[in-house]
Amino acid sequence: MEFSHKSVLLEETIEGLAIKPEGIYVDGTLGGAGHSSVIASRLSGQGHLIGIDQDAAAIAAATERLQPFAEHVTIVRSNYENMCQIIKDNGYTGVDGILLDLGVSSYQLDTVERGFSYKYDTKLDMRMDERQTLTARDIVNGYSETELFHIIRDYGEDKFAKNIAKHIVLAREEKPIETTYELNEIIKAAIPAKMRETGGHPSKRTYQAIRIALNRELDVLRDSLDDMIKILNPGGRICIITFHSLEDRIVKLAFRKNENPCICPPSFPVCTCGRKPLGRVITRKPILPGEKELAENSRSKSAKLRIFERSEG
Repeated sequence: MEFSHKSVLLEETIEGLAIKPEGIYVDGTLGGAGHSSVIASRLSGQGHLIGIDQDAAAIAAATERLQPFAEHVTIVRSNYENMCQIIKDNGYTGVDGILLDLGVSSYQLDTVERGFSYKYDTKLDMRMDERQTLTARDIVNGYSETELFHIIRDYGEDKFAKNIAKHIVLAREEKPIETTYELNEIIKAAIPAKMRETGGHPSKRTYQAIRIALNRELDVLRDSLDDMIKILNPGGRICIITFHSLEDRIVKLAFRKNENPCICPPSFPVCTCGRKPLGRVITRKPILPGEKELAENSRSKSAKLRIFERSEG
């Protein structure tokens, strides 16, 4: 199917990046290049955009969409955890803006064989990078009950995590769990009927949890943020769009720590730890989609945009 994904908080993100025509920008989650096509259209002279994505379909779609701006664009198939090295490999010591639009694209959700969605009956997969060998099927059939419990509880925030993990292990003793619909039935049986009626689709949280664990989504975000802030040029900005509380919490805490890194006890009259702020948080509260965008794109409802600016000094 055609790679289609409606860019969330597009205008707000472009405004937040404060694009300079001669600046250097990185889109670490390129997708279909919705945000990047606007960034690239505003570049001139030595201005350049590096687009990074680990999904082959996204790379193909973005390459085509960004063709009119090819002289200002470099596209790399990789995980954004390698962003700083990619920036250096392309001859830059710093950049003027970084964008991350986290979560799953509409294309990934709606391409049945990718196995991201509980809505379609297909094999369990959920790999964002299809070069990766580990799949959702391997997690469901190979991880211990304790490991499954922790994944579903911590990444899915599902209060029935213990029972879901137990049901998965019992089911796979009979036969391997191969498809999304098989997993759906197992999850459904683990959740009380009255909760299934009011809590949305019973599989939603478990699928989110398995996807996050499989693709190391939170670990990559947590481990990359400080380095991305450090590689910003003075006055450069990083804009991050999150889609659930776990991601948003990581971004909020990282931005706050880089704005106020002092670890001295509050009782100290002056700072002695020597840790200096790297910049300031632009968004005291996250920017949310407006009514118009919510009406046009239901998948934007959980989106939050946070922005951090590197200090001039």
